[in-house]
Amino acid sequence: MTIAAASDTGASPLAAPAAAVVTLGMYDPPFLHAAQDALWAALRRALVAEGVEALAGRLPPTLDRARPIGEALVDPRLALGHTCGYPLRTRYAGRLKPVATPAYATPYTEGGWHRSAIVVRVDEAAPDLAALRGRVAAINGTDSNSGMNLFRAALAPLAGGRPFFSAVVETGAHLASVEAVAQGRADVAAIDGVTFTLAARHAPERVAGVRVIAVTPASPGLPLVVPVDTPEPQVAAIRRALDAFLADPAAADARAAFGLVGFEAIPEAAYDRVIELEDAAIAAGYPRLA
Repeated sequence: MTIAAASDTGASPLAAPAAAVVTLGMYDPPFLHAAQDALWAALRRALVAEGVEALAGRLPPTLDRARPIGEALVDPRLALGHTCGYPLRTRYAGRLKPVATPAYATPYTEGGWHRSAIVVRVDEAAPDLAALRGRVAAINGTDSNSGMNLFRAALAPLAGGRPFFSAVVETGAHLASVEAVAQGRADVAAIDGVTFTLAARHAPERVAGVRVIAVTPASPGLPLVVPVDTPEPQVAAIRRALDAFLADPAAADARAAFGLVGFEAIPEAAYDRVIELEDAAIAAGYPRLA
């Protein structure tokens, strides 16, 4: 009778659980793919052990790097994602909520908060950021907190309500912005501090052509997120899995590769900091990075 009832409703006790979506591509350059794969394997084990797979659907055994991150983040099957704080409070407002914010050991982070490194060519003669007025800036994207919003916040007090740069070029990625500066296609860029540190540690040739001239104001770092309607028991299970992942000795090498030292439960309201920085730049007459 139980089996027949299940069949009548189209359900089957033998059916495989629905597939879930996971995207962790915010810190995933090619030179860290192996470490990221190891990190996900360890984290997936912890998530399964805490029952997340039963709640969210079958977790992918490997990460899908072919799918655009933005597309995966709005998939209704999303079980866990990683995004930037600025789109969290703009494009994804009301759609995603933070679960925990990774804390990395870098010169540009304090717990779950982070800054960007503002870089110029190694032979740049300008002594400070103010001396770069009229130059060309590179950004990874217009909706990036670390590449645009924090950069704008650093420049707003210097801009005097006028455009600061003669041009802004969009590169599509932080390390592409570093390359644009090193090759002379741009003069300055703001680079996510974790990205800059990871490149310096694992691929120093990628940042050898630039130096840090300043740092930006701080904001909460890039959060792990879930859909806004994710039930609290599922959120709690993910947080337990993150704690287990941090304690797993088998994941030590993966954690060390990223300098990952913990996770912080930063309140969602704290991410309003990115909008406050934007509003302050607008009030100073510098609404657009230009």
